[in-house]
Amino acid sequence: MSRRMLSLYNCRTADANALPCLPVEDFRNIVINEVNDGKRIAALFGLPQNNDTVKLIAVLADDHQGILHLAGTAVRENYPSLTPDCPQAHWFEREIAEQFGIRPDGHPWLKPIRFHQSWTHRNLWNSSGDAQIQPGVTDFFRIEGSEIHEVAVGPVHAGIIEPGHFRFQCNGENVLHLEISLGYQHRGIERQITGRPHNRLIHYIQTAAGDTTTGHTLAYCHLLEALSNCSAPARAHCLRGIALEFERLANHTGDLGAMAGDIGYLPTASFCGRLRGDFLNMTAVLCGNRFGRNFVRPGGTNFDIEKRHIDELRKRLTAAVKDVANAVNCLWTTPSVLSRFDDTGKLSKQLAAKLGLVGPAARACGLNQDCRYNFACGIYRFNQIPVATWDTADVFARAYVRWLEIQHSAAFIQNQLDTMPSGPVQTEIPPAAPNKIAAAMVEGWRGEICHIAVTDAEGQFVRYKIIDPSFHNWMGLAVAMRNQQISDFPLCNKSFNLSYCGHDL
Repeated sequence: MSRRMLSLYNCRTADANALPCLPVEDFRNIVINEVNDGKRIAALFGLPQNNDTVKLIAVLADDHQGILHLAGTAVRENYPSLTPDCPQAHWFEREIAEQFGIRPDGHPWLKPIRFHQSWTHRNLWNSSGDAQIQPGVTDFFRIEGSEIHEVAVGPVHAGIIEPGHFRFQCNGENVLHLEISLGYQHRGIERQITGRPHNRLIHYIQTAAGDTTTGHTLAYCHLLEALSNCSAPARAHCLRGIALEFERLANHTGDLGAMAGDIGYLPTASFCGRLRGDFLNMTAVLCGNRFGRNFVRPGGTNFDIEKRHIDELRKRLTAAVKDVANAVNCLWTTPSVLSRFDDTGKLSKQLAAKLGLVGPAARACGLNQDCRYNFACGIYRFNQIPVATWDTADVFARAYVRWLEIQHSAAFIQNQLDTMPSGPVQTEIPPAAPNKIAAAMVEGWRGEICHIAVTDAEGQFVRYKIIDPSFHNWMGLAVAMRNQQISDFPLCNKSFNLSYCGHDL
């Protein structure tokens, strides 16, 4: 690794002043070269400076070494886009343009992703710079031809679902291109997380993506603990891991049921819908809330469990996993199910890597990446979970990887319940250290959650960046739909099951 980048372990800090600030061409070249060498962009974001410039910071993840590499460059109004040579940067550069009014020259499809006024009041989308963009009012990619027709879906949907717009370019039933437009419920969470860390911030974090409460909160707590140079007690690490895996069990089980429902296979759909609730109820045993709210806190957990709770969870988990196995194994032995899952929504390993996919969607393409293994922190440093991969890169693979992970997560929880250490579950943490940069990556059930913080001379947040796994994966869904039947979209969409609100931060 070039000395022009700052190396950092997961959930650790470094001196913010040690972050290299390279000439923009050097910055561009080093990011592109390192990605071509097998690393990937975990984050690319802007940090406003006092001299009307914005410092671009790239965080590159090395899955083989378990190390993060950081570099920066200062830009003012424009810079040469990375995207033409590094497609992973595509979504990030659109976000930077929207937030800071800085143009990535040469970007192939520069448009807003969240539709809000520039933080620096330099608005690329409105020349006056003083008017907020109307959500959804933007240009869309269009294919011309006498046999081409366009199908628009959303942002208002028929079911109980968050808003998002899907624009299909079709030749008959065949999808030539899908463009996804989000940002309809942008809440400005990142902008609110500035200043000195305080108790209210954790409530913002818990709602970044409501079905990933434990994952996002855990990343936030790891970050604060790193900035405060302290660690949660061993028992708290164990309880945090149990909560994170219960969140994975609930959502993976629900997704398998939903995929079965999308193809009209009711036995698995019905059972998994009920069993998802069983796993949510186990989370409620930990903290009284089915979605894990207010369980994880900086310095540990807010709640402990007694022996009777451990015995109850063991019993419930054993029964639930047995029921899930009965329901899910029906999928793999039913020809009509397999005919709908196989070869639907395929995405090659090479293309998945090029787009920077994460989580089950990446592992279903054969990519061996999982933060619990590659960037282990907390309890996962001592109790690692095998990385579950498949290589067919279709709906079947995305379903089967979930089933493998259900089995791994259940075994992990049982082991933690059997070997849970004694002791306290929380410790008080001192104020955050000044002039630091820290990164925390957690493997949520959708994939890699990345939180990054930069503090000033008083230990206050001058920038807090959140990357939900959906931010990486929405483009993967769009590409997976190419040359597919438009009727396969609900199934393909559910096989990714990405978050709208996690994207619209």
